[in-house]
Amino acid sequence: SRRTHPTTRPTIITRTKMGEGDEIMADDSALPLVLAAASGVATLLLASGLAFALTRRSKGGTAHTKQTEVAEAVVEELDMEKYPGGHLTIYYGSQTGTAESFAQQIAREGEDNGFMVHVVDLEDTEDEDGGPRQAILDGGKRDEHGRSRAVFLMATYGEGEPTDNAAQFVNLIKSKSGIKSNYNFEAELAEMDAANAADYGEEKKGEAGDDDDDGANGGDVDASYFNGLVYSVFALGNRQYEHFCAMGKLTDVALGRCGAERLTEAGTGDDDSDLEGDFENWKDNVMWPSLKRRFVAEGAMDKKVAAAPTNGVGNDLPECQYVVEYVTDMSPGDAKADIVKSDEIHASTRHYFTAMDCPVKVSRELRTDKDPGSTVHMEIDISKAGDDLRYQTADNLGVLPVNDDDVVEAVAGALGYDLDAVFRLKPSPGHEHKHAALFPTPCTIRECLARYCDLAQAPRRSDLKLLASYAKDPMDRTALLRMSSKEGKAEYREKIVNAHIGIADIIARLCRSIEMPLEHFIAACPRLLPRYYTISSSSSMHPDAIHITVSVVKTEMEDGSLHKGVCSHHLAGIVENQTVRVFCRDSSFRLPTDPSRPVIMIGPGTGIAPMRALLQERSHQRKKRRFGK
Repeated sequence: SRRTHPTTRPTIITRTKMGEGDEIMADDSALPLVLAAASGVATLLLASGLAFALTRRSKGGTAHTKQTEVAEAVVEELDMEKYPGGHLTIYYGSQTGTAESFAQQIAREGEDNGFMVHVVDLEDTEDEDGGPRQAILDGGKRDEHGRSRAVFLMATYGEGEPTDNAAQFVNLIKSKSGIKSNYNFEAELAEMDAANAADYGEEKKGEAGDDDDDGANGGDVDASYFNGLVYSVFALGNRQYEHFCAMGKLTDVALGRCGAERLTEAGTGDDDSDLEGDFENWKDNVMWPSLKRRFVAEGAMDKKVAAAPTNGVGNDLPECQYVVEYVTDMSPGDAKADIVKSDEIHASTRHYFTAMDCPVKVSRELRTDKDPGSTVHMEIDISKAGDDLRYQTADNLGVLPVNDDDVVEAVAGALGYDLDAVFRLKPSPGHEHKHAALFPTPCTIRECLARYCDLAQAPRRSDLKLLASYAKDPMDRTALLRMSSKEGKAEYREKIVNAHIGIADIIARLCRSIEMPLEHFIAACPRLLPRYYTISSSSSMHPDAIHITVSVVKTEMEDGSLHKGVCSHHLAGIVENQTVRVFCRDSSFRLPTDPSRPVIMIGPGTGIAPMRALLQERSHQRKKRRFGK
């Protein structure tokens, strides 16, 4: 059975910069901190912090005013026995959440390796008064030598493009490094160096100019722009694409040409093979050892281990960045999401706030009874959606899936959740400055599990390690830790990935001793991502409707059970006049504007959808040309 989930829709306020039409996407609640590292518990007084920030000079030049000034300083204590390595900031460029999950993994391991780790969405660096440079060279996180330390986890999107949340940062470092291409920049830089060697020589690298440009509008090449930054890069990509790990490679080279100091060689991860394994190998054997050799004094970690408590039994819950506030005076049917500013929304889950509910006008099966499987043709009415859902032929439709009711109820039953309880998700103490709305709340627990939590996708090995922290049965904990280890990779692939085991299966069926408060489950469970379908209608012929062609995924497993695709199963269950939550995404896939130009259409696994849309559009083009309209 499929339950109709109530629509909890937020009101979004879009705030724009003074005098500009650009939407502010960053979280402006994160104020810069000013502190300094000393032995023991270190607190830098406000006056000395400002003095350092205002007087620091790069070699051979004057300071960039907007780089170094800190308008409002916040004093913070740093326990140097707990964090002998000082501050480390992880910046991520992520489209689907993988780079973000890797960043959180580093954060969980930070204290054990001697670092206070901060995780920052690259989009959140854009709203600083001094632009991304001000955020990245944050005076509050520099060490006693004036250095900022950062790790950049950079995913590549599409054909060598930056992720949405990293686009402005990538444009900035390209401008400041003189790089024009996203990928074939080696020859470009060699030619540039040969033609203008003086601009990129060692002398220039040690200078700081008087340029007051904050980088928001690009600016000229500046070989000292990121002086004082020590960095490492891990690039996420897929070798099936031509420009493998393009954004990570670009970031690594561009930062070096902007005066930053490279700590390690860039790591690369291949999603076509073992992305998580590649990342863990780089993290454990390259990143952490290099950081500790450079920034942790000899013997400091020995003191840290000696100071660690030894009487614990491992039952403490992991730190959680959220708290759940139950709304007892609101019934499930009356749950209405809070008004949310556009710049207070988490960048990777913005679609939860912006997607629109549209009615399905046509849903019909395309295959006959003699043809196994199921392919559904759907027509979605967008006539009342306004400009938010205008599309061009061959664009993509993002569909927000909904988990099956049986799966939702199984998870809630195993964890003891009341599905009709209404709650608001808020930042936990100490996490207010970096909180962004993850999904619309208040909402019911049912809607949260159904719409925002990926219950079916196989969890990563790092997720299993986190789940083990909540297992009360030693056997459950041991099994989860074993499969999360490097030695358990083969078992993990066989028993989790190949068997299509999701978090719902683990919690409700395999490891029943797991107990998790709701806020911890929300933090640990991956978000339910949109699925993208190439629109199979022409926008010229059907301006008020979007057609999609859906192959319904249903696979029989070895044990006789059925594995169902979450989104295709959800769409197949929608009857006419029910709604589906959708949004449009642009595509560079376009027909030639000249309708007389021949076109050959080849679909390497794409199915009929784009062909149908292009044939409709070509027919419209020729009719328009024939009648002179």
